Amino acid sequence: MVELVEVEDESFETKQAGPEENDDDYYTDTDSEISTDDEDNVPQEETLAERLLALRDIIPPTTRSYISNKVETTAGWIKSGLLFGGKTLWVVSTSALLLGVPWALAFAEEQQMVEMEKEMKMRDMGGELLNPGTTAGALNAQLSAQQGKPAL
Repeated sequence: MVELVEVEDESFETKQAGPEENDDDYYTDTDSEISTDDEDNVPQEETLAERLLALRDIIPPTTRSYISNKVETTAGWIKSGLLFGGKTLWVVSTSALLLGVPWALAFAEEQQMVEMEKEMKMRDMGGELLNPGTTAGALNAQLSAQQGKPAL
């Protein structure tokens, strides 16, 4: 008959490095924190440009080219619109200055002439009223004859 003898390996008898059976300090919650070895190489401050460049691998090339074409087309339209608007504004403002300023000066001069003519007509009408042949002239002669007599 054969007799079985258990042979124990020394590597199973040595204690492995790690926490004690009742050691609560070593316990970590692996559900809330996911860590990999790659996180050690991640820079602390990642810029927006670096993040957008990382998206290059996620978005398919056909979608990227479609988006790129749409952005370039829109930028071209906006640039054309702004250039046209600037040129139009330049033409309108210079035309207003070249035509408007002389017109405004001529208009102001015309208004001055009209006012001077009105003033001259008023002087002529006032002079006719005070002539000696009219009733206003007679009244004026009487008033000038009575040179302020005392009332007492």
